[in-house]
This record gives sequence, structure tokens and C-alpha cells, in this order.
Amino acid sequence: MLLEAVYHRPKLNWSYAYDQGTIHLRLRAKKGDLLQAFAFAGDKYMWDQSKELVPMRKLISDEMFDYWECAIKPTYRRLKYGFLLKSADQEMWMTEDNFSPERPENPDRLFEYPFLNPADVFTVPNWVKDAVFYQIFPERFANGNPDNDPEGVLPWGGKPERHNFFGGDLQGVIDHLDHLSELGINAIYFTPVFEATTNHKYDTTDYMKIDPHFGDVNTMKKLVKACHERGIRVVLDAVFNHSGQAFAPFLDVLEKGEKSRYKDWFHIHQFPLDPIRGLPTYDTFSFEPIMPKLNTSNPETKQYLLDVAEFWIKEVGIDGWRLDVANEVDHQFWREFRKVVKKANPEAYILGEIWHESSPWLQGDQFDAVMNYPFTNAVIDFVIRQKMDAQSFASVIGKQISRYPQQASEVAFNLLDSHDTPRLLTLCDDNKDRMKLAALFQFTYMGTPCIYYGDEVGLDGGPDPDCRKCMEWRPEHQDQDLFDFYRKLIALRKELAPLRTGTIRFLEAEEYGSKLAYERKLGGESAIVLLNNYDAGQTFEIDTTDKLWLDKISGKGYTAADGKLMVRLPAYGYAILTSEQ
Repeated sequence: MLLEAVYHRPKLNWSYAYDQGTIHLRLRAKKGDLLQAFAFAGDKYMWDQSKELVPMRKLISDEMFDYWECAIKPTYRRLKYGFLLKSADQEMWMTEDNFSPERPENPDRLFEYPFLNPADVFTVPNWVKDAVFYQIFPERFANGNPDNDPEGVLPWGGKPERHNFFGGDLQGVIDHLDHLSELGINAIYFTPVFEATTNHKYDTTDYMKIDPHFGDVNTMKKLVKACHERGIRVVLDAVFNHSGQAFAPFLDVLEKGEKSRYKDWFHIHQFPLDPIRGLPTYDTFSFEPIMPKLNTSNPETKQYLLDVAEFWIKEVGIDGWRLDVANEVDHQFWREFRKVVKKANPEAYILGEIWHESSPWLQGDQFDAVMNYPFTNAVIDFVIRQKMDAQSFASVIGKQISRYPQQASEVAFNLLDSHDTPRLLTLCDDNKDRMKLAALFQFTYMGTPCIYYGDEVGLDGGPDPDCRKCMEWRPEHQDQDLFDFYRKLIALRKELAPLRTGTIRFLEAEEYGSKLAYERKLGGESAIVLLNNYDAGQTFEIDTTDKLWLDKISGKGYTAADGKLMVRLPAYGYAILTSEQ
């Protein structure tokens, strides 16, 4: 037993409250090292009467480690605990201080979860677990009201450039809600809708005003009401890291310099605000002079932004916020932001844009979830670029699951493309088979999947700005096969609860392999997903005690023989199997 690989610490993702009565414990060990693991747990004030060995299950694995987990419901909400580790030839007890072949005589040196305080439980909005998101870039979705078109608007469907406009607006979204309802999505994430000078609107000039080219606050209310009547939630983009250059407080600083009462709303290095060697003399997003960074530790700035966050939830009824460049804003601001937002609507979804490992933001005091770009990269590298084999892919997914509390993983925002990346079909070199395979994993994995507008009808596009093409509304130019595929995936995700919140166990993910098989399980219900990531047919052999199986995608039935289920899939084929026992 390699004790150097064994790891646990209280709190974070290793010891946390999953709900008001349940504590999850996790332990890391060298991959393949342990045959069994147990939590040795009880109440610190009545140890002898309450101590027990609680079996742990292997939650997931990555390329180096196994992660073991158990759930405990302590009667009095307190927990003292250690671990019993068993390998093929060794048995070892783990305490907070050391490892020993002897069982601890008393709980003094064990780990401790002092008390499960309700206020400390990381609670996420339950509706997100059942959500399927659809991302809309408003300027390019649909032009529903030509009267509010910007000057110089171009004919719909032209080539997107960084600075051109096509007239998309909120009325256009209202006019096409039937399309979204037919597809089956039940949540929309909008990129910014507030007044700004650009087509992407990430340079906000007034956070309390809908951009006039999109409509006004009444149009927004009408849209939210229409969505809610269809069971569709609405999440808006909060650009609180930076404003636009035409934001009134920044214009005041430009005009009055050091005498401006707003100078502390920003991070000014020196006056006047003239560039030096091509760089702004104030902090910005990247080095964009039109996007000055906001000073969120300044009380006035902070209060303004918190009032914005509260207003659109309370007065307009939106269901959450996506937070732009979230990792460059101070943690204390986000803690206060969460309190304000959750007070206005406890079920509001707080989603941070972070492209990397995000544990510091997912402890229950800041975000509910982040945009899951490590997931995005893994799917693209395995299915599309084929830079990794099935074993490596399973390891990356395992590592991602191990990083966060379960409730954060259950509402993670799983995307494959967006307004910031090339479109999925273009990443796949227009190979729809690969595109479908990538989407199949997205829709059968924990977390909420998101479709970027137009993917469902075959919209393509390279890097920004090409990924921001106008939505295709001409039926003869829409890919109906792709639309039907996404509609089927969404329907199956809604039908099969394990695909949403079940555990995941990889059944086949071999080194140098291109076949992936995994089970999603919730209670007594399970689904087995098979993916053939190869340009030729392959056969899967799955161990099972059930005899009859049905592929929910094709409707084809299978019969297991001698405890083996044999399924042949064509090139880039897939199946979602449920037992018919």
C-alpha cells in the first residue's frame, strides 16, 4: 500500500455537507491499490455507543488515483472519523495524525466534522439539475422589430465581422419561442442585453437599461413572462469585472481626471488617462481600453452592481446570472453578490465564467457552478481531435468529478461551443457523426448541457467573429436530421433520471481504445451508454445479470447470453441502453 498517495483533509471537496442531514467523505489512494475502504465514524460525545465502520465505494478514478466515497447521516449532526484501508496484503488505519496497523483506541486523534450547520450547506437550485440550456447571442438570433435596428444594419445572414450589425433583438427571440419549445430546451442563457456600443455588448454603458437596439425593460419583461409560461428559465450575463468606456462614471473620469468623484470606481494608475507605449494607464479587461476594470472593493461601485443584480431578479423576474470574467473579480464581492441574489430569489442560478479548475469559487459561498471548460476540452480532445484514448478521457473526467462537491457537479454548465469558440460542427470538420457523438456524451453526463444557438440546425463557423453568424431560419437551409437528433437527446434526458443526477461508472475505457462504455445509475434505475469513437464498426461486450435490453435511441432490442451483452455499433455509432427486466 503506497501510503504517500493516500490523502484526505476536512472540508472542501473531501468532507462536506451534501444536504441538511448528509455528510460526504472522500479519500484518495493510488490507483488499484485498495480492495476496500471504510470510514470509521461516530459521534464525539458518545463514541463507544455510535462508532461504526461505513463501507466506501470507489467513486471514480483518474490516471494515478482512485477516489473513494461514502455518505453518512449523523444522528446528532456531529462526526468524528478515520479510515480503514485494505489492500491485498495489508490493513491500515488512518487518523488525522498518522497511519497505524492498530485501530485507534479513542477518537481524540481522528478527523472531525464539528457540526452540520444548515447555514453552511452548499445548496444549489434544484431546477438546474433538470435543465437543458440554449445560449443566445441576441444580435444574431432574430430581428423581430426593424424599428429599433442600429444605423447601418446589414441584411440578415451576411458575413459576421467584429463591428457589424444585423438587427437581432429581444422581440426576435419572442417570435421564435415555438422553435425552442419544439426542440425541448427549458432554460436560456443570453449574452449581454444591457446598453453598450458593440454588437457583443460586453462593454456596458448602462446596467439598468436594455440596449435600445434590443428593446427596453418592458420587452425584457414580456420575454421573461413568455418564457416562464413555457417552462423556460432565463439567465442573463453580468459583466461586473469591467464596464464600457462610455459608462457614465468612466466618462466623468475621462473629463475631470483626478477631480472626478468616480475615480475610485476604477483602477487608475496615473492621470491623464493617455496610453503609454500602447497600453492603457488603467486596468482593463485584457488590454482593451474600451473595457475599464471596475473596482469592486470600492463601496459605491459595489453597491451599484449589487443593486443591478437585485433589480433584474426582483423587478423583471430573471432566474439567474452568468458572471463574465468571474475569476478576475475579488472573492469578497462574489460572497456579497451571492447573499443579495439568493435573498431576492433562493432558486436563482449563479454561474461563473472560469476556464480552469474552480474549487475556490465552489464552496457554497460564491457560485453554484462554473462553465465547465475542462469538460469541453476533454470531449473535444477525445471525440473530435482524437488526441487522447478512451482511458485518458475517462481519467480526465474522473479528475474533474473528484475536484468538486457533488452538488456543484450536478449543476455544472457543460458546453461544447459558445460565442468565444469555433462552432461544434466546424470543430468536427463538418462531420456530423462526430458532432452527434460529442453531443451524446454531453447529454448523458452529469451537469446541465447547453446548446449554442444554431448548432441544432447545422450552423457552422470558425473562431470569433465567425462563430457569431446569424441564425438560419429558412427551413430549406436547416438540417432537420440534426434538429431531430437534439430533440431526441433532450427527450431522453428528461425521461431517464439517471442521465441527469445518477452516478457514473466507466465499464470500458481502455488504453489505446476508442470504445467508451459507462453506466449512469440512480437508485434502482440505470442506463448504459456506448460510444464508438472510430471510423469502423466495433463490438462492445458488457457484463450484466439482466437478460433483455433496449436501445432508447434506435429502438433495437438486445438479449444477453451467459452474462454478456454483445452490441455492435457502426463507425461513430452510439446507444443508450436500459434493462427491460
